[in-house]
Amino acid sequence: MTGSEYGSLVRKNPSSAHRALFDEYFNYVRTIVYNHLRSCGSVEDVEECISDIFASVYFGFSEKETSGELKGYIGTIAKRISIDRYRSLSVKAGKTVSIDNEEYLTLRSSEDVVAGSERSELQHILIDAVKALGEPDSTILMQKYYYNRNSKEIGKLLDMKPATVRMRSKRAAEKLRDILSKTGIAS
Repeated sequence: MTGSEYGSLVRKNPSSAHRALFDEYFNYVRTIVYNHLRSCGSVEDVEECISDIFASVYFGFSEKETSGELKGYIGTIAKRISIDRYRSLSVKAGKTVSIDNEEYLTLRSSEDVVAGSERSELQHILIDAVKALGEPDSTILMQKYYYNRNSKEIGKLLDMKPATVRMRSKRAAEKLRDILSKTGIAS
């Protein structure tokens, strides 16, 4: 969802716009918050932090400042509020750890949950874009790039000549590039 899309939704119906934003970015925000608060926060602390993040997004949103994708904007707010909440909870628990301190790094998992979440979301977007190409283009691209099959093998599978498969593959790749550029992924 882009900032301009969200802005137009807010003008039409603010509550449904907030709901759409929440539904789209909840898992992303929860992952960021949990990654920061799991060592010192309770479930209630995590939920409260998530609520604070979305409230900050709702009330601080400016369409002029955030016309592109909202993911980076929301991610930045989520990280800042999560770190502040971590500091606050650490002080209340009597344990103060600087984020620059090596001990803070040992509190976190070696798995980069945010990067994994972003990679998974990117894969879903890519698969949806390939499916949007329709048949047989989507099958040709999947067979070529995912299963690493050549034009002759794909031709046998789809009952096409290898030259036809190569031409359709080239055109399908161009269509896919256009679809992805419209979503802001490829340029």
